[in-house]
Amino acid sequence: MKSKQNVSFDIQAFLDSAGIAKKIAAYRRGDVIFTQGDSCEHVMYIQTGSVKLSVLSKTGREAVVAMLGPGEFFGEACLAGQPLRMGSATAITPATILLVGKEKMIGLLHKQHTMSDRFISHMLARNIRIVEDLIDQLFNSSEKRLARTLLLLARYGMQDKPVRVVPKISQSTLAEMVGTTRSRVNFFLNKFKRLGFIEYNAELPLKINNSLLSVVLRD
Repeated sequence: MKSKQNVSFDIQAFLDSAGIAKKIAAYRRGDVIFTQGDSCEHVMYIQTGSVKLSVLSKTGREAVVAMLGPGEFFGEACLAGQPLRMGSATAITPATILLVGKEKMIGLLHKQHTMSDRFISHMLARNIRIVEDLIDQLFNSSEKRLARTLLLLARYGMQDKPVRVVPKISQSTLAEMVGTTRSRVNFFLNKFKRLGFIEYNAELPLKINNSLLSVVLRD
C-alpha cells in the first residue's frame, strides 16, 4: 500500500503555473460533487479533504467503490469519451476540488510529458488498488477487509501522511465498502479497540495504530 506518486513533481505547482488552479470548488461534508448520470465535463483533483465514489444499482442499492484523498484525481473517464458519469462523488469531509476541463486536460497530457507520466502513474496505482480490492473481497474475511479498508482510509504508507487518522465516516458506509453488515463492522471496531489496534470514541476521530496491520497479514 505504498504510494506510487512521483514526489519529484509538484502537480499543484504545475497546475497553478498552467493557470488551471483558479477553477476551484469548495464542498461541505456530505455535499454531492456529481451524480450518476450527470454529463462528464471535467477531470477533478482533490486539493484538500476526502471524497467517496459510489454506484447506485437499478434497485436503489449503493456500493462504495473508492475513498479518495488529497493528491488524487477522479472523474477521468471523460478523457476516454464517456459522456455520462457512471457513478456519484460525495465529499465525506470538507473538500477543495480543482476542476480541469476535459479538453484542457487532454492538451496538458499531450504537451507536458511530466504531467502525463504523473497521471499515468496515478491511473496504474488506481487499477492496482481495484484489483487488490477484488482479491480482498474474494478471499479475505470481513474482519481482514475492514482492517485493510481502515488502513487505506488512513493513507497507511503514504509519505505525506504520518498521522494515521481516518476521516469521519459512518459504520454504514464502512459496511458498504467492506461488503458486510453494520453490526459486524461495529463488532470488529470494538474488537480492534479492545486489542489496541485503533483509538476512537463518539467525540474524537478514529486513529489507526501500526498494530492493525497484523490483522491484514495474519493467515
